[in-house]
Amino acid sequence: MLLLGFAGWVNRHQLDVIEYLQEENRVLKERLGGRRLRFTDAERRRLARKAQALGRKVLNELETLVTPDTLLRWYRELVASKWNYSHRRGPGRPRVMKTIVELILQMALENPSWGYTRIRGALANLGHQVGRGTIANILRDNAIEPARWLEPPVLVVGVTGFEPATPTSRT
Repeated sequence: MLLLGFAGWVNRHQLDVIEYLQEENRVLKERLGGRRLRFTDAERRRLARKAQALGRKVLNELETLVTPDTLLRWYRELVASKWNYSHRRGPGRPRVMKTIVELILQMALENPSWGYTRIRGALANLGHQVGRGTIANILRDNAIEPARWLEPPVLVVGVTGFEPATPTSRT
């Protein structure tokens, strides 16, 4: 009997505390006057965990600072962010291996007439798959001009006879 009386008193005390906190929330909401509260991410996480434990039905009965839908959305986003594996990701696309960069530079310097596609083909013959744009970026970063396509010399008829013209280049 004593145990039941004590349990009833504890229950009544908890209900009084809850009623006080609800009334305090109402007063604070009235003082805000319709202005929105800005919560930090840590505050959102704390509220979302507690709100999810209560459930939508109980949240609808309470005077919460934000709507129950917002609280539960924060919880869904919290769970989603936990399982997105962002902690495993690196800071971006991996760079081209140094040995391949050195090989591209060596081929471009030793064969100045080779273009991006020819270098790409030579790398493919060695078992390296590198894109044409990647080769262009590597050569540009190392200040190496791309190979120019030279037209064959054109003979121009002049006053004194046939003279080779200077080759023109296309870019």
